[in-house]
Amino acid sequence: MGVVAVALAVWPASPRGGGSAGGGPAAVRSAASSGPAATATSPAPSAPTAAPTATVTTTRPVPTPPPSRRAGTPTTPPAAEKAPSAGKSAPAGRRSIVIVNHTSQTVWAVATGTAAYPRGRELAPGAATSLVVGNSWGGRIWGRTGCTGDASGHCLTGDCTTTCGGPVTPTTLGEFTFDAFDGMDFYDVSMVDGSNLPMYVNISHTATTDPLTPAGCYRGTCTRAVDCPTAMQATAGGHVIGCKPPCAAFGGDTYCCRGAWAGREHCVPAKWPVDYTQVFKKAEPYAYSYAFDDAATMACKGACYYRVTFGTS
Repeated sequence: MGVVAVALAVWPASPRGGGSAGGGPAAVRSAASSGPAATATSPAPSAPTAAPTATVTTTRPVPTPPPSRRAGTPTTPPAAEKAPSAGKSAPAGRRSIVIVNHTSQTVWAVATGTAAYPRGRELAPGAATSLVVGNSWGGRIWGRTGCTGDASGHCLTGDCTTTCGGPVTPTTLGEFTFDAFDGMDFYDVSMVDGSNLPMYVNISHTATTDPLTPAGCYRGTCTRAVDCPTAMQATAGGHVIGCKPPCAAFGGDTYCCRGAWAGREHCVPAKWPVDYTQVFKKAEPYAYSYAFDDAATMACKGACYYRVTFGTS
């Protein structure tokens, strides 16, 4: 039997509401956001990353099951293993980010520009980790899966690129730019680089209404695993480990938005031979599905707290 280590995760109650190659944090990617939660049109570049501290809320060791035939397919953890939902506030000038593993497999959570990077924090199914970062932090959060040893070596998904500013394809990304414009944060979930895990983000500690429910539902549609076409599946050892973006799966100027298809005006999925962005939109309608899907940029006013969940509703 495993041993349960108990710690406090920082996450005050969230207000309930209705509902690149990744281009970096949302405020950098989009100069004119029209997102469902956005309230500004011209965010400035993010401030330099502040040095954070990291607090770990882990973990009850649970055997990792074999990879699912569907990428990132989760199961609901037993009630006793669910991550805590409330805790103390972060110090003045700091923010709380809680990362929860609500899948059936072990995930190593990475947050760029923090002490949890580059190896990540090991999260057994149902476990969580909490980070405290500065008000001007900006970066990416993702999960590594199928890692050997302590995740310092190779992982089947989520491994770093040569720059270590982002992972290799396919990987689901959470992107954040704090205090980007007029006291607002900009954030998003991106599947521009494909998907290895379901992911959704909730906000709290703010007057802004969370566009997602605490369970990850958006305007009546809930987060689910990507139903990936065979031609887009990333596999290892006979198992599906992720869903590639159309550029990586098929190549060509059309799906890669280059040549005659380059730029926002010409990169129009509705004009592709097949609109493969819908593969991702059906699973996570609030997420970026291609590089110019700027309606997916969301905003949070004030010193917002965040909860990032790997898993489905």
